[in-house]
Amino acid sequence: MPAFRVEKSIVINAPAEKVYGVVRDFKEWVPWSPWLIAEPGCSVSYADDGMSYSWDGKIIGSGGMTLLEVDAPRAMRYRLNFLKPWKSESAVAFDFVEKDGGTEVTWSMDGSLPFFMFWMKTMMVCLVGMDYERGLKMLKDYVETGSVPTKLEFPGEESYGGCRYVGIATECAIEKIADSMGSDFEKLGAWLEESGLQPAGPPFTIYDKWSMGKGTCGYVSGFPIEGDVGDLPSEFVTGEAPACRGYVVRHTGPYRHLGNAWSAGMMHGRAKQFSQSKKVYPFEVYENDPKTTPEGELVTAIYFPVK
Repeated sequence: MPAFRVEKSIVINAPAEKVYGVVRDFKEWVPWSPWLIAEPGCSVSYADDGMSYSWDGKIIGSGGMTLLEVDAPRAMRYRLNFLKPWKSESAVAFDFVEKDGGTEVTWSMDGSLPFFMFWMKTMMVCLVGMDYERGLKMLKDYVETGSVPTKLEFPGEESYGGCRYVGIATECAIEKIADSMGSDFEKLGAWLEESGLQPAGPPFTIYDKWSMGKGTCGYVSGFPIEGDVGDLPSEFVTGEAPACRGYVVRHTGPYRHLGNAWSAGMMHGRAKQFSQSKKVYPFEVYENDPKTTPEGELVTAIYFPVK
């Protein structure tokens, strides 16, 4: 059976004893779990002795986690069992090391796939790794501040009217999206201010390329524009975003947690909550201005175009 390993780390500004205590208590997982956020109504149950917990949901499937070894406040070892969408067992660990005045938390998984799913190994490592990164970011917020500024809403299908746009097309490493996109929007904003043009709607990003194996993505970030735009800088592009209907996941909170909305949307698709179109690329629309809006109130709508 094809084996795989995933390992991700983050530094949390808190003593190891505090971080360990939060991770050790399964009831404390709800605010920062990268999976439970996709299905708030998921059934979760806890063993009376605090050594295990289990979940059963329509979106995230079912399974359980059992604590096997503890070395407080340095490490924990678990057994992770999935029952749905397929049966599997993995070894999961947390390690806590003092670093830079805080605690470096390393979350790892050693597992294997059913033999007939060998072709999914690279994708599985990437997807689980992204889940772990999302979870660690939320754990950091939760330990440091007592809350996690990320909220998802699932309004179902909504229409997008389409538009003509001016934007910048970029391809970069997935882990560099935030910096790359920030730079692109700075250039677009400067051009708008210099040209005196007003956007015809909120800005957006269309994701047209994903390579899990290479860890890269391609996207176009832009503003809807009406009328003549004149001569454009050489790196700018124009295009048409088509009108469509999409299954929407709406995220409120800092952009660093937007991965929660994307992951939840993909989970909802796999659970057949919608049938995604292959003719229109998924995209995100930024519904308020980050320059004037506190980051905890930023609203982003993720559209998964439907057939």
